[in-house]
Amino acid sequence: MAKKIVIGADHGGFALKKKIIEQLKKARYHVDDVGAHAAEASDYPGYGFSVASKVSQKKAFRGIVICKSGIGMSIIANKMPGVRAALCASVQDAVSSRKHNDANVLVLSATKTGSKKSEEIIKAWLKTKALKGRHARRVNQIKKLEKKVFKKIK
Repeated sequence: MAKKIVIGADHGGFALKKKIIEQLKKARYHVDDVGAHAAEASDYPGYGFSVASKVSQKKAFRGIVICKSGIGMSIIANKMPGVRAALCASVQDAVSSRKHNDANVLVLSATKTGSKKSEEIIKAWLKTKALKGRHARRVNQIKKLEKKVFKKIK
């Protein structure tokens, strides 16, 4: 069975999201598209929350969120326990976010990341494994701090 990736975007990221879904399906991922489902004006928080919730609840192994700048989606996605969302504008950002932070939600800026660039970023982000050692120790520190705030995290 293919690994599930949940994806969401507001109107600003709608066109890029459609291209990313095609890319992910070609790579044989199961894609859960939580919206937006049209290019009409929409608000990013609901879509970002839906993606982050599914990753937080382990209903998807990774998530991707897109808005015009990527900043709003980063803010909402990182509100969920267990989510480590990273705004990546380059392949180097994507690799670092996975290796050093074990990022499980990729955030893209539709205005700064075209379809070709996003394709390269996603490929790198999906294939890069998290490092062990000091990096895993730091991610574990984040998890422990989250438990102080979100008492019911498993």
